[in-house]
Amino acid sequence: MTPTRLAALAVLAVALVGCASRGGPPGEDWGADGPAAHEAREIGRGNASWYGEPHHGRRTANGEVFDMNELTAAHKTLPFGTRVRVENPVTGQAVVVRINDRGPFAPGRVIDLSRAAAERIGLIRAGVAPVVLYTD
Repeated sequence: MTPTRLAALAVLAVALVGCASRGGPPGEDWGADGPAAHEAREIGRGNASWYGEPHHGRRTANGEVFDMNELTAAHKTLPFGTRVRVENPVTGQAVVVRINDRGPFAPGRVIDLSRAAAERIGLIRAGVAPVVLYTD
């Protein structure tokens, strides 16, 4: 193979790798240190709260049954099914949730997390904490 063809083949291989799918739903491959700037964009900051037992088993706004043990959340405007990375800057912990409900309805809050999601970012005891939201 000539050096020119070899170089062209190498360029093609690099281009194909760059276009390859990361696999899995958006956000699942985000690392513990947070998404890289080219993988995600910040979509909001504010306070997060959580909901659990009183709502467990009831219907969410998208029609599914709420399970407080799933990694889901309520947001006022994001489309149902959107995956959002929620980072707690106080604890340094993050979780990826799927939007399946509407809310929060308390002033100053940007997202309501399921109990399982709240546990992942150290929110259970505090009840409300500042967060940063990302999506890709």
